[in-house]
Amino acid sequence: MARSLNEWLWQHEFWLPPGITWEDMQESEDIHYPQPHDLLLSIPFALVLVVIRCAFERAIALPLSSKLGVRDKQRPKAQPNPMLETFYSTRSKNPEEASPFFLCFPLDLALLISLAKQCDQPVRKMERWFRRRRNTDRPSLSKKFCEACWRFTFYIISFFTGLAVLYDKPWLWDHRECWTGYPQQPLQPSVFWYYLLELSFYWSLVFTLPFDVKRKDFKEQIVHHAATIFLISFSYCANYIRIGTLVMVIHDASDCFLEPTKIFNYMKWKKTCDSLFMIFSAVFLISRLVIFPYTVLYNTYYYSMEIFQPFFGYYFVNALLTILQLLHVFWSCLIIRMVYKFILQGTMEKDMRSDTEESDEDEEGENIREKEKNGITSFSNITSNICIQRNGSEPLNRTHLANGHVKER
Repeated sequence: MARSLNEWLWQHEFWLPPGITWEDMQESEDIHYPQPHDLLLSIPFALVLVVIRCAFERAIALPLSSKLGVRDKQRPKAQPNPMLETFYSTRSKNPEEASPFFLCFPLDLALLISLAKQCDQPVRKMERWFRRRRNTDRPSLSKKFCEACWRFTFYIISFFTGLAVLYDKPWLWDHRECWTGYPQQPLQPSVFWYYLLELSFYWSLVFTLPFDVKRKDFKEQIVHHAATIFLISFSYCANYIRIGTLVMVIHDASDCFLEPTKIFNYMKWKKTCDSLFMIFSAVFLISRLVIFPYTVLYNTYYYSMEIFQPFFGYYFVNALLTILQLLHVFWSCLIIRMVYKFILQGTMEKDMRSDTEESDEDEEGENIREKEKNGITSFSNITSNICIQRNGSEPLNRTHLANGHVKER
């Protein structure tokens, strides 16, 4: 059965244009074509990148964060409570969130009140416990800094490696050259290692996904990584390598500006961060919404038709590129919104993909509410004294005793 599945999967109708078979792709001593089994090398290389990343973050990025003044915020820890921990892990991490629309009363809040009775504690203390517990799971500033440093280092190396590999290639300057002689386009060693570097990196991101900083576009990131890996792998097997190299170098161009923007944001260098973000926004919008559609999408959809008739690989690679472009549009909307607010307000909005701290702001809110209550009580005492004076009576003289009681005279 495995042999039948393998034969079905590697039918030349899926991977090659009409009129071309695997026999036409036979290698010789001087000519080498992409082989699917080459992609297996990306897995051990990805594990090597994970090890290099761990060493880099621990030996370079973390000490660098201390020298540059990146300090982790001291977060109050939630007191150990097995019952609340079980509720947090199995039911809800935020019981204050509203339940489904058909319920008038938040179900999780009702359970929170029930938990408060079982623990013999006020509901407010329960809310504070969950708030502090959620903050414990949030990544520290130094962790974000280290992750941004690693990605910045890789994107810089990858981008300039791509330029070094492609600067003398004809398809970088004339996009129709992507299809000259297709699919019988020999694989050059420099292009092979560039492909292996990029594919290994994205596999390493998948391996470290559970441990990386999770943002609000976590699901979109998973789709992006999956589409990228499928696109790189399929383009290699179907010998869409020339298009694949253009896709990779276009993506790395904007990423080189995104990561240093994050780094300076964590360092609290506001003006530098704002300037880099504006540069990143311009590069991202131009590269992903202008250069990518013309250089890649238009190229694969129209120019390729001058060489061969549509086949499965043609539709599949265009579908993956379209998914990638939809993600570009999604992130472009977020960026444009942030730029718009920056132009109006003159200050950069916090990354909308990032999670926020709750403890300080919420506890400050609680203190403010307490002060407001005390203020109202004090105001009522003052007004009552004024009314008594207007009626001709003497105001009551109150003396506060050490035990907190009030003695009237």
